[in-house]
Amino acid sequence: MEIRHPMHPEQGKKCDTAELRKNFLVSDLFQPGKLNLTYSHFDRIIIGGICPSDKTLTLEGGSSLGTDIFFERREGGIINIGSEGILTIDGTDYPMGNQDGFYIGMGAKEVSFSSKKPADPAKFYFLSGPAHKTYPHKLVTLAESKKVHLGSLEESNKRTINQYLHPAVLESCQLCMGMTILEPNCVWNTMPVHTHERRMEVYLYFDMEPDTVVFHLMGEPDETRHIVMRNEEAVISPSWSIHSGVGTKNYTFIWGMVGENQTFTDMDHVPMKDIK
Repeated sequence: MEIRHPMHPEQGKKCDTAELRKNFLVSDLFQPGKLNLTYSHFDRIIIGGICPSDKTLTLEGGSSLGTDIFFERREGGIINIGSEGILTIDGTDYPMGNQDGFYIGMGAKEVSFSSKKPADPAKFYFLSGPAHKTYPHKLVTLAESKKVHLGSLEESNKRTINQYLHPAVLESCQLCMGMTILEPNCVWNTMPVHTHERRMEVYLYFDMEPDTVVFHLMGEPDETRHIVMRNEEAVISPSWSIHSGVGTKNYTFIWGMVGENQTFTDMDHVPMKDIK
């Protein structure tokens, strides 16, 4: 498991491109036959790409977490962005198709992943945060997620926010997770921008063509920077940072948050005139 340490905003102002990418970009997530995890000390979130091919992959505890089992004091969320796969929790199989989501409650002992077709594997995007209470495991399909429609074609940001792990859909300790789909000819997300001092966030950009890029905007509102994102790359957003993006073509992204509350509207909005 790769470890990422937190960064003060004053240090963020001094980072060059390589330093920003080293600290905040999470790439090479979905490698066939591998389980790749990154542990960020921003609210102790774990970001994972799980891509089982010819063998089952298992989440385990150990020295990296200081627990005997992975979910001893954690909860987790999954959205499958690949082909059909199977999530197995304590002997029970949960088939997961493309764009299906799942919540794993604290206390799950044996959690493993497999693909229906190893040559065309599932791609389980995984987030995990600390938990204090056990809530039931639950499968959430795209159709079952709560829909929020925002933006317009005129502003190039017409999009649908699909809330999977959200108080309106299910109970969790702190983890929230969803997927935003931009309409054709729309390229902006989360603009106008905001921060939320009480939560950090992670974005996974995907459903992008090989020559498509997204310029992910980050930093304090008056000290913005950018990271160039490519297909199936994730980016860590500290609570002090904006998190917005513009692409060369429309795309889809998964957002996930952990922190002090689950109030989706708890945002510190930034007037357009104040962005620099």
